[in-house]
Amino acid sequence: MKSINGARISLLLLFLVGIMACKMDDNGPPSPVMIGNSGNNEPDTASNKPLSNKLRIRVGSTTFTATLLENATVTAFKARLPMTVSMSELNGNEKLYNFPTGPNAGPLPTNSSNPGTIQTGDLMLYGSSTLVLFYKTFPTAYSYTKLGQIDKPAGLETALGSGSVTVSFDLL
Repeated sequence: MKSINGARISLLLLFLVGIMACKMDDNGPPSPVMIGNSGNNEPDTASNKPLSNKLRIRVGSTTFTATLLENATVTAFKARLPMTVSMSELNGNEKLYNFPTGPNAGPLPTNSSNPGTIQTGDLMLYGSSTLVLFYKTFPTAYSYTKLGQIDKPAGLETALGSGSVTVSFDLL
């Protein structure tokens, strides 16, 4: 009888220790420290600044500003910035760039849907590794994960020209 009670006490103590070890603070996990927070809660770990939802897109001497959405794909995209890439022409309405694959690269998370109509200045992800910048409005049957939209796309088609073009992306 004594050993049964001892075993029960040991199990009870083990249970209580397990419960206490798993208990989360009522306030949730700690938040990262933000310096100069402009309302965005995503930290830039390299410089301790919040990551902006504004993107600068440079094509030659022309600069455009885009507003990024808040989703997992955009968060993964921001982690790759700044970047300068050669974008290829496709279909006379878009430029595309295929992200490299490998241990420090690979696909981005997706949540694709069919937008019905692509708008001039849409920045999207096709599949999980193709960045697409659209410079014409047109109907589409394809699905994309939207990253954002150029705020004032006037002149985008002219700036991108025909054929491949070098484009720089960085956060403001």
